[in-house]
Amino acid sequence: MMADTQEKRKKKRRRNPLVRLLIVIVLIAGVVLWLTSSFFDVQHVEVENNRFYTSVQIIERAGSPMWQNIFTVRVNQMRDALLEDPYMRTVRVRRELPSTIIITVEERVETAIVPYAERFIVIDNYGIVLRETNAELPLPRLVGMTIKAMDAGRPLEVEETGVFSETLRLLEIMERTNMFFSEIDISNVVVRANILDNLVCVGTPENIMASMLSGGLNRILYNLYNQNIDRGTIYVGSDDYFAFSGMVN
Repeated sequence: MMADTQEKRKKKRRRNPLVRLLIVIVLIAGVVLWLTSSFFDVQHVEVENNRFYTSVQIIERAGSPMWQNIFTVRVNQMRDALLEDPYMRTVRVRRELPSTIIITVEERVETAIVPYAERFIVIDNYGIVLRETNAELPLPRLVGMTIKAMDAGRPLEVEETGVFSETLRLLEIMERTNMFFSEIDISNVVVRANILDNLVCVGTPENIMASMLSGGLNRILYNLYNQNIDRGTIYVGSDDYFAFSGMVN
């Protein structure tokens, strides 16, 4: 009797690992079937922070993952596809279970145009070439440069490197101080910045930037406006020194 009981216990122990293995296999198969079910198909693609491109355009450029299983969507591939566009500064693509892909972008901002032949090169505030266009956009024109290379997605290469770099800083300060120069001529160390067609600001980029930040240039413009003066040349020196001439050279 004792021998029969021990034999039954041995057979039971031999069966238990097999049963546990089968249970694990069934559970894994169930999880796999669940994860690959239509419950995890992509039903929504959301785009955040876009301004230049529409959400539809961004999704098309990324490669729409609609109705794909969310776990098989290659988010890195979508990100890399978008980063090939010069307007994309940073891109993040992430999954939000069970069925949403979220694309967060930081786009480069059109800051200035550079005339070239009969076209215009559009650049951002870092000097990155965004595109070429036939249209003269309502942006500051940068003139007087000798262009060496203008490849989309790369910095505009010019011979006047130092003055160009300072002019880009000037454009940034222009945005911060709510001023607008319609045209900036950087052909010399001393730049000419058109405030109006016949009202010009002349000085080094450093002095013009300092006068903008101090508010001195704004005060001069306010005084001229009150006197109904919209023609002449404002010479900007260091330490907020200004001289005005009614002549435009």
